[in-house]
Amino acid sequence: MAMSAKTPPNPLVTDVHISLSWKPRRPISLNFSPNPPKPQISLKKPQQTSATLNTDPILDPTNLNSRISQLCIQGNVEQALQLLNHSTDEQDPIAIDEDTYISLLRLCQFKRAASEGSHVYAHISSSLSSPARFTKRLGNALLGMLVRFGNMFDAWFVFAKMEERDVFSWNVMVGGYAKAGLFDEALDLYQQMMWVGIKPDVYTFPCVLRTCGGIPDWVTGREVHVHVIRFGFESDIDVVNALITMYAKSGDLYSARKLFDQMPVRDRISWNAMISGYFENGECLEGLKLFMTMRVLSVEPNLMTMTSVITAAELLGDERLGRELHGFMVITGFAVDLAVSNALIHMYVSLLNMEEAEKIFIRMGFRDVVSWTAMMSGYVKNELPTKAVETYEQMELEGVMPDEVAVAGVLSAYTCLGLLDRGIRLHEFVIERGLISHTMVGNMLVDMYMKCGRVVKALEVFKQIAEKNAISWNSMILGFQINDQNFDALKSFRKMPFNLKPNCVAYIAALSACASIGALMCGKEIHAHALRNGLAFEDFIPNALMDMYAKCGRMKYAQTQFNVHENKDVSSWNIMLNGYARQERGDLAVELFDRMQEKGLSPNHITFTALLCACSRSGMVNECWDYFDSMSQRYSISPNLKHYTCMVDLLGRAGWLEEAQEFIEKIPIDPDVGVWGAFLSACRVHQRFDLGEPAAQFIFDRLDLQNRPGYHVLLSRFYGDNERWDRVARVRKMMIKKGLTADPGCSWVEVKGTVHAFLTADESHPQMKEIYSVLNGLYERISAAGFDMPGHSSADVIEASKAEIFCGHTERSAIAFGLINTTPGMPIRVTKNLYMCRNCHHTIKLIAKVVRREITVRDTEQFHHFKDGSCSCGDEWYWGDVLDKII
Repeated sequence: MAMSAKTPPNPLVTDVHISLSWKPRRPISLNFSPNPPKPQISLKKPQQTSATLNTDPILDPTNLNSRISQLCIQGNVEQALQLLNHSTDEQDPIAIDEDTYISLLRLCQFKRAASEGSHVYAHISSSLSSPARFTKRLGNALLGMLVRFGNMFDAWFVFAKMEERDVFSWNVMVGGYAKAGLFDEALDLYQQMMWVGIKPDVYTFPCVLRTCGGIPDWVTGREVHVHVIRFGFESDIDVVNALITMYAKSGDLYSARKLFDQMPVRDRISWNAMISGYFENGECLEGLKLFMTMRVLSVEPNLMTMTSVITAAELLGDERLGRELHGFMVITGFAVDLAVSNALIHMYVSLLNMEEAEKIFIRMGFRDVVSWTAMMSGYVKNELPTKAVETYEQMELEGVMPDEVAVAGVLSAYTCLGLLDRGIRLHEFVIERGLISHTMVGNMLVDMYMKCGRVVKALEVFKQIAEKNAISWNSMILGFQINDQNFDALKSFRKMPFNLKPNCVAYIAALSACASIGALMCGKEIHAHALRNGLAFEDFIPNALMDMYAKCGRMKYAQTQFNVHENKDVSSWNIMLNGYARQERGDLAVELFDRMQEKGLSPNHITFTALLCACSRSGMVNECWDYFDSMSQRYSISPNLKHYTCMVDLLGRAGWLEEAQEFIEKIPIDPDVGVWGAFLSACRVHQRFDLGEPAAQFIFDRLDLQNRPGYHVLLSRFYGDNERWDRVARVRKMMIKKGLTADPGCSWVEVKGTVHAFLTADESHPQMKEIYSVLNGLYERISAAGFDMPGHSSADVIEASKAEIFCGHTERSAIAFGLINTTPGMPIRVTKNLYMCRNCHHTIKLIAKVVRREITVRDTEQFHHFKDGSCSCGDEWYWGDVLDKII
């Protein structure tokens, strides 16, 4: 449908009410005819002006307009506005002609006087008759000023109310939208310009092409290229430069280079566009070759050329090239320029050469916020957060106002150092400065609060982030996981918008959350999600998948993942060894370790920790000793306290307590509470209180240095079994004084892809009545079958009372829930955050026998596979918090 270039039949906007801060005392209307050469001016009688204006005592309309125009030529915007205000005198207002308005608008635009320009715009709007229409000249002047100030709303209103528009009108609007980052709106307006029959000029195409490159939109860019040829601008150097930039930013280097080679005349912009295009697309060598060709042809580079070339060394990671470029900058005199110095700092920072970066920084005569930010980022990247904080403080002393990048950098340093108080003060500062609206700052605040354990504060900041990106969600997922809020981590992973793909960090955090609570089905879903997004074999994700399957008790799945993982590192083998240790499969751990040796991989201290644990839990005493001896003799790995703890655990499980005590005395380094804790647990299990007393005394004397409740619990149980109630009371008082409590018991069971949690003394679950009914029914069936239920003797009552604190019996509720909601014969898998007490262990063995189901319970130390009234652990386990951190 053909459309006129004049006022469109459908206005671009309807009449919009504009509320302005300045209002004339009496509005005067200027009536514009449909196509007037100039607006009609009504002459009024002369009137007196203020003596402070330094003008003639009596002015007629002609003198007033002439005086305002003179002031505009002189650049005196203040007095010009005073005269403009005087024209609206209540007694005898004077009309202002169009040329005067245009002079005022151009002066405000030139002076960048936004408030004064708004004042003039208000004056013009109040002087127009209704319906208001702007002539082409006046409208273009208004558009130029409003777009310059970034006021696209009022610019769009003026554009819609213009009687006639020329190519300048359209160019200004297209350029304004592009400058404001509204690329889609800019391209839509260009298409509308073509539809109404306005012929583009040499200023139209560069703006539109830059917009296509900014999206980037290669398809639309190709269409605009056709328009360039159609309208005969294919030989204009500015247009061709814009085409080269568009193709380069769209990744089409072939078309960009073809245009560049066909240019009969090239300027420095042409060379810069092509060289930077190569660098932006990772073709650094081609960009450097073109730069050398530029030098051979005696084309002098400028600052843009040099800053682009510096990025080549940064992208290639070539310090030698970077130093050569640095020397070239010094010789040619570019090194003294602020932008070049900043680029050199960035280059050396990326090359991890902070010494050279510091030299450039110190020699700079003037430093802007980019200079300071580059140094802070470099210190953080090189793991020097203290120096980053010192740099930020020095920047503040020199009065340089930080921007959002600087704030994000110092927040990262605060996070590394755990400086929460300073981070909170900086949070208040960014709110005052309005920097909180930047997504980058919000993300760093979330990261800081999460890593400092302030989950509620992190969630509060997250909700305030207006434009959440993938990093925002990834930070929340990781933050919940590291704070042991695994359910919230998985919820955040599922709530993440579809268009924002999780990165490797988010996948690893989500898989770790699944591993912590035994959410196998959820872990499988995340595995499938990673496969669909092509990240299942990226970074540490294969290892995270192996760890998840191993901790969920599915070693076959872990083994399959291990076999398909092509780039296995030592961590991959360690994860599998840890999995076999939890399953008490020392034979498989030894077999895997032998395969590792055949592959030529060197084990590390973590490898031997897992291997020794596996052998210890499987009763492989001789093999465990052999591997322990080979650590230093064959592999040159000095045993640490974790390895010694494993050996004490080995001897304790075998009942060789005297040998274990002698072994501790011969340890070449001072044994810690972990070593003595393993020995104390063995003494308690074998009821050797006489040997355990020194270990208990050692741990008791060091309780002030320990903030882990597990050791307090271990001592309480040891003293309680030995009827040392005075010592029990003292340990309990220490716990109360420190604010330490045993973690509340919690068990998780996954049914139909949903994980259900059961807490100690928590009856909020909707099926709790059914769960209690099922448990009571099971107890009756066990008794009817002739099995002894724990809890009848006085000793059992005492044991149950203690276990209520240290176990919680939550696994029973989880198992009952699984029995209710799964089909008969299906295995039930439960994950528990505490150790399983003796009563629960015995009860679950009997439940597994009467219901004829396989039940697996993973507590903090190992897996318990119950089947036909027996357990895979052989009814051996250790109370205390001594081995949960070893593997």
